[in-house]
Amino acid sequence: MTKTLQMPGTPCFRSTILKFVIVTGLACVAFAPVSLPAATETMPLSEVRPGMQGVGVTVFEGNTRSEFAVHILGVLTNVMGPRRDLIVARLEGGPLANTGVIQGMSGSPVYIDNRLVGAISYSLGSFSKDAIAGITPIEEMIETESNSTQRLARRNPQIPLDSTPTEISARMREAFQTLEPFAHNPGNVSVSGLPNGEAGHLATMLRPISTPIVLNGFVPEVHNIWASMLNHAGFTTAVGGISSTGITQSNGSTSLQPGDSVGVMLMRGDLTMAGTGTVTLVENDRVYAFGHSFYNLGSAQYPMTRARVTTLLPSLAISSRIAEIGEILGTIDQDRSTGIYGSIGTEPAMIPVTVTLDTPDKSASESFHFEIIDNELFSPLLTYTGVLNTLFSWTQEVGAGTYDITTVAQIRNHPPVSFQNMFTGSTAAISAALSTATPLTTLLSNAFDSVSVERIDVAVTAYETPRIATLQRVWVDTDQVRSGETISLHILSRSDDGNDQTYTLELNIPRHVTGTVDLLVADAV
Repeated sequence: MTKTLQMPGTPCFRSTILKFVIVTGLACVAFAPVSLPAATETMPLSEVRPGMQGVGVTVFEGNTRSEFAVHILGVLTNVMGPRRDLIVARLEGGPLANTGVIQGMSGSPVYIDNRLVGAISYSLGSFSKDAIAGITPIEEMIETESNSTQRLARRNPQIPLDSTPTEISARMREAFQTLEPFAHNPGNVSVSGLPNGEAGHLATMLRPISTPIVLNGFVPEVHNIWASMLNHAGFTTAVGGISSTGITQSNGSTSLQPGDSVGVMLMRGDLTMAGTGTVTLVENDRVYAFGHSFYNLGSAQYPMTRARVTTLLPSLAISSRIAEIGEILGTIDQDRSTGIYGSIGTEPAMIPVTVTLDTPDKSASESFHFEIIDNELFSPLLTYTGVLNTLFSWTQEVGAGTYDITTVAQIRNHPPVSFQNMFTGSTAAISAALSTATPLTTLLSNAFDSVSVERIDVAVTAYETPRIATLQRVWVDTDQVRSGETISLHILSRSDDGNDQTYTLELNIPRHVTGTVDLLVADAV
């Protein structure tokens, strides 16, 4: 049973933004460990009233679930678009007076009279002095999960084969959509318990709480690429840890409990990428979390992991939890607007990726291994990220270089697909990494057949100097040819150091050709 502790002499946190809220006789709830009821009873939205006091549960440090006070201010209903409801509340207790709503709290369950009301999911955004939060009603989370067979009409951005580094960055930013406010117009909401004018304005300010993304093993250049994309979409990035011994809950449980931290993994191994939030409800090994989407993929196959809070990072902009990612517990199979949903047990299949880097100039060879989620959008982007991080980590960062790269994708029930290219110049590393992503995007998004990638192997030979040659001369043995005949084409090239080399190619003249035949010899760019 949850326990409310009165703290005489401790002032309650008064809202300075919502001037229309009058708070009298409210008691603050202490930062205390939690013992939750064995069975969870829910409170329907129709019973929620302004002035009610509840208790929220989350992790502020380690893996200990702690209580905080929740004061219900009112209910907003978006009468346009999705017709969603949002409970508005003011939070108190623990570090919240100094931090406000914390990134990573998404999904923290809220109880009134020991009945589950919903999940902390929205905040006022940056530079808010008040811990004002939006709560996704639990009945909406349960209803969405029960209708999870509905598929989203999402069209992932395409990455053309000839994309430049600037173009792929723009495409990746398109893929990560910005967090939308609860309402775009004050007139789009109906209000219960709050003055219409102020509440309508509040609805345009409330946005889903940003999800912290743990990045581990990334060099600053690659970290910054992801940070620019994710921050644009409302995520935040931080360097986190990986638990090598596993994370055990404070009560010794090997399962997840409401209020526990939970991770959503995208990548693991030599490189790790995962989002973190909070568990709302666990029912028969079915897990409800976040109270808003992770990426809104609809049907998904994210590994679900434990997470442990190592520290809080208070900020005037918006505070965040720094987390450590633990072992995989099961699968997040639904990513919807009202939350993420998964099951404890079977792990999802991931795609193993091996990057082998040979550097003849240094007589060295390195291999890197990581696994990525199997997804039409994320698989190419994460492969690109892993290859680029490898090249930036183990080859020169300044000056021109040359990369000979071969990628082999093992496809279930199909022959392997291989693509090879060579790049030189000051941006060769980025171009080489891109050469793995663009064919994978085309392969996974093809309109003819569903493709399942079983593994990806990337072999790179890196040289610290440009390997460039120019065409000096092209000639054939005769200028009189017949249809269907094979002729020899000779090509003279000259390298940067002045060495000449001649190549001879056998060229078949098509049988149906008549008249004059023009031959074009050029580079492959």
